[in-house]
Amino acid sequence: MNPSEEYNKRLMERRALRDQCWSRMDFVGWVRLSLGIIFLGTLWLVFAVHAIPGWFPFLPAAFFIGFMVYHERLRRAYDRAKRAVRFYEKGLDRLEDRWQKNGNPGNEYARDGHLYSTDLDILGDASLFELLCTARTRAGEETLARWLCAPASRAEILQRQQAVEELRNNIDLREDLALIGSDIRKEVHPEFMKAWANAPSRMYPSAARIFAAALVGALLASLVYSIAFGGNPVVVLSILFLEAVLGVIYRSRVREILGLTRPADPLEIGLAVNEPARELHMLGSALQRMEKENYTSERLRQLQSNLGKDGRRPSQDITRLMKLVAYLDQRSNEFFMVISVVLLWATQFSFAIEAWRLRYGPEIESWLKNFGEFEALCALAGYAYEHPGDPFPEIVDGETALEAEEVRHPLIAAAVCVPNSIELGGGLQLLLVSGSNMSGKSTLLRTVGINADLALAGGPVRAKRMKLSVLAIGATLRVQDSLQAGVSRFYAEIQRLHDTMELTSGSLPVLFLLDEILHGTNSHDRAIGAEAIVRGLIQRGAIGLVTTHDLALARVVDALAPRAKNVHFEDHLENGRMTFDYVLHPGVVQKSNALELMRAVGLKV
Repeated sequence: MNPSEEYNKRLMERRALRDQCWSRMDFVGWVRLSLGIIFLGTLWLVFAVHAIPGWFPFLPAAFFIGFMVYHERLRRAYDRAKRAVRFYEKGLDRLEDRWQKNGNPGNEYARDGHLYSTDLDILGDASLFELLCTARTRAGEETLARWLCAPASRAEILQRQQAVEELRNNIDLREDLALIGSDIRKEVHPEFMKAWANAPSRMYPSAARIFAAALVGALLASLVYSIAFGGNPVVVLSILFLEAVLGVIYRSRVREILGLTRPADPLEIGLAVNEPARELHMLGSALQRMEKENYTSERLRQLQSNLGKDGRRPSQDITRLMKLVAYLDQRSNEFFMVISVVLLWATQFSFAIEAWRLRYGPEIESWLKNFGEFEALCALAGYAYEHPGDPFPEIVDGETALEAEEVRHPLIAAAVCVPNSIELGGGLQLLLVSGSNMSGKSTLLRTVGINADLALAGGPVRAKRMKLSVLAIGATLRVQDSLQAGVSRFYAEIQRLHDTMELTSGSLPVLFLLDEILHGTNSHDRAIGAEAIVRGLIQRGAIGLVTTHDLALARVVDALAPRAKNVHFEDHLENGRMTFDYVLHPGVVQKSNALELMRAVGLKV
């Protein structure tokens, strides 16, 4: 099946399961109500009229409890089916180009001064991040955003490609990850968990922990001995006194673990386990699903092995903590409360939880990091599955190149996106793209840049074929002035051009994408400045595209030939309307459409 057929098939199945669970929940609700009425009726028959045996009310009570447990199972199944429905609905939204503003734009990961994330729509509303991101933890989102905002090494990219290819068709895995928790992103806060895990050590002396256990053991033994042989109660009272002293000594630390005392700043936490336990439970479920798979690609096997040490699995370690917390919570049971005080229940389990934190807390950051990378790979794999015709690019070494055959913009619907081909490298370093307004010049730059970014992150590209070296990207497509900073648009542009030029001092060759270069100044200065900037970039080994609708700038190519080449987009006036074919042609454009466009909107020029 193609992705759309597979998603629709699964969506229908999950909807049917959701509706079935809802119907059964409704039926079980009426059954429970009926059993409740029957239970009350049997009580009346037993105690009011003595018509039936006294044990009879236990029958409807037992059935009521059984149906209550069954109802809870149905509720959980209903919640999972509902989340599965949403998972496939969002998948179909992406396939049918309805995904914009329905996902996570990743605005919080944007950085001022980044050389291309805003220009190429990498982050923000209707961005590449929003299209790709299916991560459900902040760690996964941060990893994906970091990958999209900086190129990886060639070896790293190839490893990611192999991992994405392996995960591409594993829809069940991505669905299972989507079903963990109602909103794992809100439940798992890396900063909070890291602060809890790495809080200053307040480990109780091991002697105190042993002493507490010994006191409880001695108390139980003395109670048994007193009951059986009539021992001296002074011994029991003495042990209780020592327990009270121990409890008072460690009372403040136990209260911190129980969350009964909280500082004003949530990140300045002590040892309170309540919220980290809930978050770790969610993370443990996700890690357990990750651990189940048998991977063949090097990157996935490495991530899986990084999680556990000495054959351990993080999910098992987290399960142990969950059991300790569950036992600790039993102290609130009204039937067990008094006994728990005598057994130093809260103190002993606080000892155990603190020991777990000091043992495994330093590993939590590594768990989050590895799972975040796994989620980022799953996000790229989901995109790869939903675009089966998109190939992985060839990442070359030892040369500076960018070749793209029939490349399209991944954020534009395939039905309306016109493909173009470009080739840079082998002596050709610059394509100067001329053309009239709205002809497609800026879109071409964004198409090349966003596909290069996707390739350098390890994902497939929207092209028939693509080959490129590892490149650092610098772009000036969406440079803005700033009233608050007192910066004009022209000054912001030349600052960005300076930063792009500085990028060439790094270890990677540079891909520059300059849109309407220096259009904020006069033609004379623009021609001189543009030629100097482009010449400087080329001399430093950079490759790229520059757009202009100023035909005078097209002469820059003559001075830089054969390392530069002119290409252009055309337009036509048909029945008073401008039409564009958005197809790249060789040479310099021979006409402008500015006056026609002004007349088309009603301006008298």
